[in-house]
Amino acid sequence: MADIIIVEDNEEIGGLLSDFLEAEGYDVYLALSGEEALELYGEEGGKLIILDIMLPGIDGFAVCSKIRENANTPIIIVSAKEGKEDKLNGLLLGADDYIEKPYDIDILLAKVKGIFKRRYSTEEIVEGNIRLDKVGRHLYVDGKELSVTAKELDLMIYLMENKGKVLSKEELFHKIWGFDSDSEPQTLTVHIKWLREKLEKNPKKPEHIQTVWGIGYRFDSCG
Repeated sequence: MADIIIVEDNEEIGGLLSDFLEAEGYDVYLALSGEEALELYGEEGGKLIILDIMLPGIDGFAVCSKIRENANTPIIIVSAKEGKEDKLNGLLLGADDYIEKPYDIDILLAKVKGIFKRRYSTEEIVEGNIRLDKVGRHLYVDGKELSVTAKELDLMIYLMENKGKVLSKEELFHKIWGFDSDSEPQTLTVHIKWLREKLEKNPKKPEHIQTVWGIGYRFDSCG
């Protein structure tokens, strides 16, 4: 399995980014089109995808959507498209972040390192009837696996690692989406709602993800 798949139709840009990432110790594959990316991902798999939007043939949005049908692999969109509609489209399709070109390579590297640190540690978290496998990226309730997105899983990891602690909305948003993220703060509220719908017996009266009014949220173990 590749550590990182770069999807970039400009071979020079893709090659330079590959060199930077390989210098950091990552195993990197470069795909020059959406079709090549999907074929490569299907054959080799990948831990992270850095995805351009404007590609020949299948565009990046379609690649993101296709991968999200069956996998929670982290996806960072890197695009010259600056419109809010494009950013929202990418995030709603399941991308974890959206970075505008031209970008600061140090910022991108920091985001990549953060993703690998959060998602590929060797820990498993068990709280009551909930088990979270951080290596395999699986979430279980009462022994049954739940279907969750990459960001939902990251949010659960942070909440569970801070069990019983009141976490402000600002802290949660910055930890999961990053200080320089183009995502809207309301994204956190939406993801909390989605998690409750999957996790709680009664999402309107949650037992695990508690709202602390005026501050944020707290994870409680029960069951």
